Amino acid sequence: MNDFIYLDNAATTWMDEKVKEAMEPYFMERYSNPSSVYSFSRENKSAMKRTRDVAAKLLGAKPKDIYFTSGGSEAINWAIKGVVYGNPDKGRHIVSTKVEHHATLHTLEFLEKMGFEVTYLDVDDEGFIDLKVLEQAIRKDTVLVSIMAANNEIGTILPLKEIGRICREKGTFFHTDAVQAIGSVHIDVEEMNIDFLSASAHKFHGPKGVGFLYLRSGIVIENLIHGGNQERGRRSGTENVAGIVGLGKALETVLDEMNHKNDTLSSLRDRFIKGLLEIEGSRLNGPAGKERLPNNINISFTGVDGEALLLNLDLAGILASSGSACTSGAIDESHVLKAIGVEKSFIRGSLRLTLSKYNTEEEVDKTIETIREILRRQRKLDRP
Repeated sequence: MNDFIYLDNAATTWMDEKVKEAMEPYFMERYSNPSSVYSFSRENKSAMKRTRDVAAKLLGAKPKDIYFTSGGSEAINWAIKGVVYGNPDKGRHIVSTKVEHHATLHTLEFLEKMGFEVTYLDVDDEGFIDLKVLEQAIRKDTVLVSIMAANNEIGTILPLKEIGRICREKGTFFHTDAVQAIGSVHIDVEEMNIDFLSASAHKFHGPKGVGFLYLRSGIVIENLIHGGNQERGRRSGTENVAGIVGLGKALETVLDEMNHKNDTLSSLRDRFIKGLLEIEGSRLNGPAGKERLPNNINISFTGVDGEALLLNLDLAGILASSGSACTSGAIDESHVLKAIGVEKSFIRGSLRLTLSKYNTEEEVDKTIETIREILRRQRKLDRP
């Protein structure tokens, strides 16, 4: 392992050693194109089938409804663009929320330029939507509701079953961005009436550059990538067999470890939150308890600059984030913290700390004390 403390697991995770071992033969020994007809390719086709089977098992889905992608962003783009382009007669209205990941928000912005209308639902101070407002927002011409399973910044777990029920009753399609939820939240696409689900392997100790889209059978959807006839004619391009094998092994580990891992991480998260909230001028962003991802801590401090805090943590060998990894380095304030009503002074000093199964109590305690010391120094310097 590394000689630093890694607390940015919402951005990406350390790849499990078992995943690496499962992938290795497919880089050199089993290098064939799975679309080829000869026997050398049969093992690669079988390996992809095994991953499809385990993904379906995790979600309570049918294996034929799992389609491999290059990751979560492609799966989100495909679900949203594919369903609205594939169902023009259903309408040109979409419902989403103000706290979605930018992969969703930027896709919706693109569609607005194409003439689609989007309703962005408000959230409360913990990041939850009002289900009655959702129900009222769905119109006869609403083709899709796209609401994330769990928020990548503040860890809010959304009520998928209730959202799915409303969408089914209203006759509109339901897509959920489950990129942060897989491995932490139990999801059953049948019970929850989910029509599309997006996931990415590197968020649960798999490789980067591979993910999948769950697409319910019978729904018409336009292809996003055209070319060959891969993925049963849905998604063209030679399959990333090594990555798909790694995805499958990571999903197997999720199935084996999820309940125990979540209990351990929840305990570690609560220890972390308790210690940080003992620091003067701190506040927790997002919900407490079971409705929060077990590995997520989003905390804000007054009298401190978030970027300076991150740089000082880095110098101390602690790697964290101020929010979404896709906007790291940007000076824009978090759209999520704005949406839940966090005061500007607190947004400026926000910090996202996300755990994995590899973190320890010692690392948590060391980080709390390091943050306490950095804040003491920064606040002293800022005094007139």
